[in-house]
Amino acid sequence: MLRILKIGGNVLADPLALDQALSFFADYQSPAILVHGGGREASDLLKKMGHEAKMVNGRRITDAATLEVVTMVYAGLLNKQLVAQLQAKNCNALGVTGADGNLIRAHKRIVKDIDYGFAGDIDAVNTAGFKSLLEGGFSPVCCAITHDKQGQLLNTNADTIASSIAVALAAAYEVELLYCFEKPGVLMDAEDNKSVIGHLNPTSYAELKQEGIVHSGMLPKLDNAFAAIANGVKAVYVGNLESLGNGKATRLSW
Repeated sequence: MLRILKIGGNVLADPLALDQALSFFADYQSPAILVHGGGREASDLLKKMGHEAKMVNGRRITDAATLEVVTMVYAGLLNKQLVAQLQAKNCNALGVTGADGNLIRAHKRIVKDIDYGFAGDIDAVNTAGFKSLLEGGFSPVCCAITHDKQGQLLNTNADTIASSIAVALAAAYEVELLYCFEKPGVLMDAEDNKSVIGHLNPTSYAELKQEGIVHSGMLPKLDNAFAAIANGVKAVYVGNLESLGNGKATRLSW
């Protein structure tokens, strides 16, 4: 089974958690793809440069200055650090953006109520390109930068990238999609790590959203997870390394 592991910003910011996540990824004996963002690191650098990160409903507003910074952080420093650390664990990692090999093509998000700037909504995933990398023995490490094939880089939500890659490759592989972040799963009480919701379906998810139990940054993550389940991905799990490893993460199904 092809495993797609998405690691979040809090994991990236914690050296021990990151090392454990990379070991978890490297130890998997079948084809695997790692997807990462780096929002916290990008926000920190923006602040140092005199810019404030702007977020709406868990999504970043990407103006021109922000695009330069997220590209430097996501596609540069973070991506290559992850590749180097995976190589040290005997995982033949290869760092990519959506522009490399035309792997992920997107368009600048159309302005409706909110102008998200240079945010990219995905148009196509190059399934053959990813297959060739996997069959060549590489483990792609994908950052959250896409392109429009007209020369413009775009900032795309990493959860969306993970979901879109999973859906695209589901026609060729059995795919499991794992969203790894700092919590053991989706929680009934954000302050109680023991309140993991073991299973979610679209009905229960809608109820939790309406009640305000699930909100903010979890919304795009779960929206993308359910989109993957609806489009052929065999399994989606949300949790931390421990819960993903012991089967106690939140499982999503249709």
